[in-house]
Amino acid sequence: MKIAISGAGVAGPCLAYWLLRTGHEPTLIEESPEFRAGGYVIDFWGVGYDVAERMGLLPEILTHGYDVQELRLVKESGARAAGFNVDVFRRLTHDRYTSLPRGELAEVIFNSVKDKVRTLFGETITAIDDHGDGVSVSLKHGGTHEFDMVVGADGLHSNVRHLVWGDQASFEKPVGFHVAAFECRDYPHRDKDVYVSYTKPGLSASRFAMRDNRTLVLFIFENERLKAPLPHDLGTKKAALWDIFEDMGWEAREMLDAMDDTAEIYLDRVSQADVPQWSKGRTVLIGDAAACPSLLAGEGTGLAMTEAYLLAGELAASGGDIPAAFDAYEKRLRPFIEEKQKSARAFASSIAPKTEFGIWLRNMATYLMVIPPLADLLIGDTVKDDFDLPDYGI
Repeated sequence: MKIAISGAGVAGPCLAYWLLRTGHEPTLIEESPEFRAGGYVIDFWGVGYDVAERMGLLPEILTHGYDVQELRLVKESGARAAGFNVDVFRRLTHDRYTSLPRGELAEVIFNSVKDKVRTLFGETITAIDDHGDGVSVSLKHGGTHEFDMVVGADGLHSNVRHLVWGDQASFEKPVGFHVAAFECRDYPHRDKDVYVSYTKPGLSASRFAMRDNRTLVLFIFENERLKAPLPHDLGTKKAALWDIFEDMGWEAREMLDAMDDTAEIYLDRVSQADVPQWSKGRTVLIGDAAACPSLLAGEGTGLAMTEAYLLAGELAASGGDIPAAFDAYEKRLRPFIEEKQKSARAFASSIAPKTEFGIWLRNMATYLMVIPPLADLLIGDTVKDDFDLPDYGI
């Protein structure tokens, strides 16, 4: 089948890989003018890790990973206030765990298909017409093309979902925070393999030292702190973050100074996607477009890879019966994904507690992480994947 995939991030190229393995002809359609690497650091484990292993990409992915040793929560002075050794995650994942920039993971996956799949960069789907025996897809710059099915792998603010399902606001469920991330060079404070974070009520500023003298900075703030609509241009983003974090203390002003020299900032609401049905006719959603667990969940990328693998597997298992494949894909995954979303909502409040008492309670909880049964109780639901990845023989 000819399959249009909107989005060339993680989910789209991963799906293209498995569709190529099963004899289909995928086309990736990406709004950005070129492939975008870099980005914030993610933790990678669980079923997504298993999918990467089945793709034969795990050794290369691990070369991009960081051996994080500690999550360190600090006081305004920079002295350690709380935290824990990241070995607790390695134990819970049986040492199948790494941390790496999301864009570098995406690049490894994209490189595995870029010479085999048609990719239209700088292009956007403007209309989708499902006429029963196929789908007509209109492109902003490239006319109208016929496909057997369309896949929305284009993130939380999915264009495909908007065109087929309707208004974005109907499916986006805010978690209560915004997040901003950027990379800077030559930042004066570096703690190798330590994720360092400072929190005030409703605010969090964190940093992680990366290779090549780069530092990732992550700001999190409660929604109420943003006094204007979500900014999209670089200058307005910088002005908003200065307004929110200038008087936070610790290293916030140094981070903001470093931000002034960066050419790219990720800034968005922290939200989940809640779509009652992941498919309509010959169009289906995967990744954050279908069921974003939220950026703070930590496993969204791996879950997106899992959804891509299962969709391709169910298409193969059904012999190309699109309705049957879509139905089986959703039935297998939805209960698991909904549990992940539930855990993410519970976990989000610990990232930037809104009161001093909440910060104290969160900090005290980190001291319990050295006791395995208590660590399992505190974060077990977030880390452990209660899902058996099917073997489709593909």
